[in-house]
Amino acid sequence: MSTQPRAPEAPSAAERRHEQRSWYFYDWANSAYVTTTATVLFGPYLTVVAKKAACPDLPSDARCGTDLSVLGFIPVSPGSLALYTVTFATIVSALVLPVVGAVVDRSGHKRTIMARFAWLGALAAASMVFVAGDNWQLGVLLQVVASLSLGCSLVVYDAILCEIATPDERDGVSSRGWALGYLGGGLLLAVNLGLLTFAENLGVETTTAVRVSLLSAGIWWALFTWIPYKGLRDRPPTDLEPAGDGTLVRQSFVQLGATLRHLRGYPHTLTFLVAYLFFNDGIQTVIVASSIFGQEELGFDSSQLVVTILVVQFVGFFGALAFGRIAARIGSWRTILAGLVLWCVVVGIGYFLPEQRFGLFLALAVLIGLVLGGTQALSRSLYSLLVPKGREAEYFSLYQAAERGTSWFGTLLFGLVQQATDSYRLAIAALVVFFLVGGVLLARVDVRRGILDAGNAVPAVV
Repeated sequence: MSTQPRAPEAPSAAERRHEQRSWYFYDWANSAYVTTTATVLFGPYLTVVAKKAACPDLPSDARCGTDLSVLGFIPVSPGSLALYTVTFATIVSALVLPVVGAVVDRSGHKRTIMARFAWLGALAAASMVFVAGDNWQLGVLLQVVASLSLGCSLVVYDAILCEIATPDERDGVSSRGWALGYLGGGLLLAVNLGLLTFAENLGVETTTAVRVSLLSAGIWWALFTWIPYKGLRDRPPTDLEPAGDGTLVRQSFVQLGATLRHLRGYPHTLTFLVAYLFFNDGIQTVIVASSIFGQEELGFDSSQLVVTILVVQFVGFFGALAFGRIAARIGSWRTILAGLVLWCVVVGIGYFLPEQRFGLFLALAVLIGLVLGGTQALSRSLYSLLVPKGREAEYFSLYQAAERGTSWFGTLLFGLVQQATDSYRLAIAALVVFFLVGGVLLARVDVRRGILDAGNAVPAVV
């Protein structure tokens, strides 16, 4: 007698819209951490803390020539510590996220699992308020926990997209989620900008204002996760690979092994995943390293960096919606390829950008905002069409290994180039290779064939 769960009835259009509106708010919730903490404040703040530990007698804006000693024998430049921390978190993610995805596919509690990971990450993010003085070790630990928790929650969040949107709806739904995320992250960042700008007038030290801002991002993430948790509904798993007896974790490993063995049967899905690994690593490294680059190489202070990211956030809101409209006309595949060309332009401009020219830096931020949300939102929706049914979370766990805040090769290359050359300009220029390789691989993907191979319906425009 079969124990395969029955497929749930397809939700009505009204039910889908209700769940979609709730689903959008997880982008709104976690973007506060991604923007305020991961993108703007924590990298430079951890760099200052690391410098204080390595060179306690130097002012915070001076270059430190002394390395930290990690685990007692690994020399690490204070200027590269934050980048290496992200790299380490991604290596851990590469081991953990596929198993998490397999467990999620076999459970009927996606929204609950997503919320629990989100609240763990939010707790770590809020606890960054306690990173002070030269205590860089606590900062590294909390950044790893928050980054890993974010990745795990996004595995589930992205998999839910396949349940609440039809193939023709996914580009639009994904783009609106990204757009709302930019708006939410931008609003909290604007509040934190006010705190940083007027900290001295309020009698608050800059470091204290930064720590309060980190706390606010964790609280925001936790509170707004409640909306998707209450608005989404759980569904029983469907189309699972038979896994035999054993615990849920054991069955999940069996399913993961089967998926990896059969992945060769989905060559276009595999090619897209490898392409995404490259070009998204470039995107994520630009996001993570931009504030460090602006502070250390171009000489901007924290308030200027926050203004810059605010520009990216609010322009990104419109950029994500615009890219969604363009994809509705020419397809997401062509739109993403055009976006990668613009990313090469961004890296080239960044290399030649002169110091202390804040107006030019803001102009570059406008270009980044236009292309950032669109390429990420459309990549998510396009990949969802290439994923075989019943393995959404497991496949999205591989996708999330290269997702925002968990880039691997890009941050590693950026850190190594900076440490070897003491030049952030050469480090930023090296990132162009990720967009070129990713674009070449993406151009080889036959999207229509890949969607059919995965057993999914082909949308009207691909």
